[in-house]
Amino acid sequence: MGRFKSKLLTSLLLSSTILIFSFSAQAEDENVSWAQLSNEQRQVLNPLASEWDTLRPWQREKMLSIARDYPKMSADKQALVQKRLSNWSRMTPYERENARKRYQQFQALSADKKSELRKKWIEYQKLPESERSRLRTESPEIYTDADLN
Repeated sequence: MGRFKSKLLTSLLLSSTILIFSFSAQAEDENVSWAQLSNEQRQVLNPLASEWDTLRPWQREKMLSIARDYPKMSADKQALVQKRLSNWSRMTPYERENARKRYQQFQALSADKKSELRKKWIEYQKLPESERSRLRTESPEIYTDADLN
């Protein structure tokens, strides 16, 4: 019986140590400055270089997660990530907040409605630029930031 308790105690201590280490590593990730990032992380996150040290902890954590997954992505996915990071870095705080709100609204939609909107988006992207420009001019409330995808 004593041996079982000893193994159980050892297992619990090991689990606790792992948990504490993972929480402290996460906290360190959230507070890491641009200068502390690895070369690989800086290369991926370069569009955010000028503002990195002003990002909120949860934003840094999200960006570090992207940088961590980046090497496993296909070339197309990597290009998309770079495009989105560049677009995001050029947005004003107001535009970013609106983008977050639109994303949250989209996530709240039913699966059918999401599918319908995705189809419409694909159709819109297939239009010639002149037609897209006309649509944005005629209905700016619908087509605002439509090219930011």
